[in-house]
Amino acid sequence: MPVITPEVEAEIVKKWEENPMYQPRLAKVTVNVSVGSNFERLKKIASVLEELTGQKPSLRRAKRTIKEFGIRRGEPIAAAVTLRKNRAVEFLRKALDAVGYRLKASSFDEYGNVCFGIEEHIRIPGVKYDPEIGIFGMDVCVTIEKPGYRVLRRRRARSNIPKRHRVNKLEAMILLKRLFGVEIVES
Repeated sequence: MPVITPEVEAEIVKKWEENPMYQPRLAKVTVNVSVGSNFERLKKIASVLEELTGQKPSLRRAKRTIKEFGIRRGEPIAAAVTLRKNRAVEFLRKALDAVGYRLKASSFDEYGNVCFGIEEHIRIPGVKYDPEIGIFGMDVCVTIEKPGYRVLRRRRARSNIPKRHRVNKLEAMILLKRLFGVEIVES
């Protein structure tokens, strides 16, 4: 587990200021709610998710049949939203407020992405309990990347990103700490 000392943080921030291509940024925030085989409840949850994010969620279907859970192949079982730019930042502020601006160090992966869960959606500020829907949880995944990552995804002249230009765990922690005031706790 990398340790964020003031010296290490100052060194990384200095590197970001010297070359703007090294400055990481929020690429997207993905919100996922999985409910299982109850389609009526899924539609209600999708409407709440649309109110929270300001964007229409897409329904995700089961890839295979699981008899123990009563899920059939092709049946809608989850709703997901991908947020970018200002909507991503606004929602991420609400989601981090729901978890108390504290993230586990183990939630970060080696490529600078971070995922955390919100156990009850009513913890998000501005959300009221609705007895028809009940309480549901959600997964929030934040993707962080540096400028120039488009070369990985583009169709023409696709290329790889060198290791020195990838976002690492420490840089992602420092970015979230500086942007949102997140406290990183040991798991």
